[in-house]
Amino acid sequence: MKQTGLRLFQYAAIFKKPLLIALLCLSVAVATELAGPFIAKKMIDTHILGIEKPWYETTSAVQTEHAVPRGGGFYKRSDHFAAGELRGQEVRILQVGTQFVWVNGPIAFDGARTLTGDGKLAIRQGTEQAKYDVQKLSVAELYTFYKPEFISLMKLAGLYFGLIVIGAGFTYGQRYLLQSAANRIIQRMRSDVFAQIQRLPINYFDNQPAGKIVSRITNDTESVKDLYVQVLANFFTGTIYIVGIIIALFILDYRLALFTLPILPLLYAWIIVYRKYASHYNHEIRERIGSINGMINEAIQGMTIIQTFRRQKETTQEFEQLNDEYTKYQNKLLSLNSLTSHNLMNVVRNLFFFGLIWYVGGSSLHSLITVGVLYAFVDYLNRMFHPMVGIVNQLPNLERAIVSADRVFELLDERGLAVAEGKAERYQGNVKFEGVRFAYKEGEDVLKNISFEAKQGQTVALVGHTGSGKSSILNLLFRFYDVNEGRITVDGRDVREMPKQLLRQHMGIVLQDPFLFTGTIASNVSLDDPSITRERVEQALREVGAAEMFQSLPHGFDEPVIEKGSTLSAGQRQLISFARALAFDPAILILDEATASIDTETEAVIQAALEVLSKGRTTFIIAHRLSTIKSADQILVLDHGEIVERGNHEELMALHGRYYQMYQLQQGHSDTATAADSEVRL
Repeated sequence: MKQTGLRLFQYAAIFKKPLLIALLCLSVAVATELAGPFIAKKMIDTHILGIEKPWYETTSAVQTEHAVPRGGGFYKRSDHFAAGELRGQEVRILQVGTQFVWVNGPIAFDGARTLTGDGKLAIRQGTEQAKYDVQKLSVAELYTFYKPEFISLMKLAGLYFGLIVIGAGFTYGQRYLLQSAANRIIQRMRSDVFAQIQRLPINYFDNQPAGKIVSRITNDTESVKDLYVQVLANFFTGTIYIVGIIIALFILDYRLALFTLPILPLLYAWIIVYRKYASHYNHEIRERIGSINGMINEAIQGMTIIQTFRRQKETTQEFEQLNDEYTKYQNKLLSLNSLTSHNLMNVVRNLFFFGLIWYVGGSSLHSLITVGVLYAFVDYLNRMFHPMVGIVNQLPNLERAIVSADRVFELLDERGLAVAEGKAERYQGNVKFEGVRFAYKEGEDVLKNISFEAKQGQTVALVGHTGSGKSSILNLLFRFYDVNEGRITVDGRDVREMPKQLLRQHMGIVLQDPFLFTGTIASNVSLDDPSITRERVEQALREVGAAEMFQSLPHGFDEPVIEKGSTLSAGQRQLISFARALAFDPAILILDEATASIDTETEAVIQAALEVLSKGRTTFIIAHRLSTIKSADQILVLDHGEIVERGNHEELMALHGRYYQMYQLQQGHSDTATAADSEVRL
């Protein structure tokens, strides 16, 4: 968790400027919002309940702004007198129930107020009681005493509205900056993950389903985005709110503020307990999502086989099993979230409110705290629980984001090789294998003591049964894997001393099942390499004999190609792949069963082109059709990872060995092959 959090912070630090500005905007927005209860407190205590403060008759002969006429005189509230201004007789206006009364003099103390049957005001405080003659005030008379406060009330209301507008503006800025920064962080993270994929060795993809890798680039990074957009926004907002509210509470009354402090350790304990249980569920959920994506990808890729062999029911059952496991863990997480959701926080809030009422009512504080202070305190306490609810509600997103980040960083931490920059000088193409041994798994050698030499311009063919090691030899030459023993040299230089990208820069390959990208025929030949001109693309297509075939299409060489080229025939895809290899003018050309999916007529076209194109470059051919390699300079016959025969076609046929048997079988001479086989066994 700590390491993951540090790395997430490092990504955020790349875009720290907008994040810091967003945090500043958030602080201003919170400050403007928290000013509301202070304004409300002043409106209540000073301008609404302030009518009960002492009033004094003013000696001024002229009615001033805060002077109120009554009974031939003018009266002003005590807090409106200027320093040194003379004061006359003190009077009081007190509220008794819903009625306001006039007391023509001061009161000795305040307490519980009642109107007696004889029209007098009785005030009781403990065992003491005092009675006063009073006059009931009409609504019109009461209005005249409130009227001087209207201007101040309107100013405060205007200030409050202005703060709301300012806070809304800063809130918009904070959200925009935070989300735009989060988008840029995730953009950077996805770029890093995709770049990492380019650096990973081929064996990583042999052991990982494509759907799981895609899930990490898409689903997991999107969950991390929620961390920056939702979780951090709520945690930042909540933290600033809580800190600001605690400060405000201490300003209002430190005794009440101390009463609320236990909320903070409660929230911390809440987060710890939740993460303890949610972490396991989220790991399982993300793993199931990756498995589901992997299976969906596999099902789509193999839909032809699934439908041909009527495996829809079994495939659906397999999917349902994964889907049921995913749903099971989702429901467990849902139960946990329901148990620790905002409803439980609301229960805690109500308990604190009950405790506050009991604390204030059962102590001497009830006589020391004004209505405005109590209102502001309850308002602040309610506001404090709001961000706490927001934090609690974001705990599922936080845990999901942390788990997703773990999976993303796990991929980023896979050992890879940096992509080499620049260009390598074109080598001649002299290839030599010296005592090479190789195993995909320790102790299971697929190549044993392989030694041969292919000189510049030669064509070397590799033949043998499935699993004999033909493709492994070419995998080592391309450095998709490295040898366990021995060495491979190109122009006398060990390939392990050459950066993989620069080694492959002058190699071309044509696979049995060529892969085409979404685009056009021309873009699949050039792979959008700016060094491959349009003229070179067309020339390559002509050289493989495909120009006439593709020019007859509606858009010619710009005919659209969808993923994997499924709208083209196998022969057309193979011709595009062949032209692609030739367009890059490789020093070493590899044909891995390149003619296996091509009809006899197309094969003849390619064979004719190969006679010209193989000159000056070293060509390796893996072939099961032995008729296509009769002109090879050297034929290597492999069996269980060893070279059992070598030579050209005539030499191997003269040996009457394994190659002879294979050739005779393919030509249909079963009797001869059987006799030869018996001879070999003897």
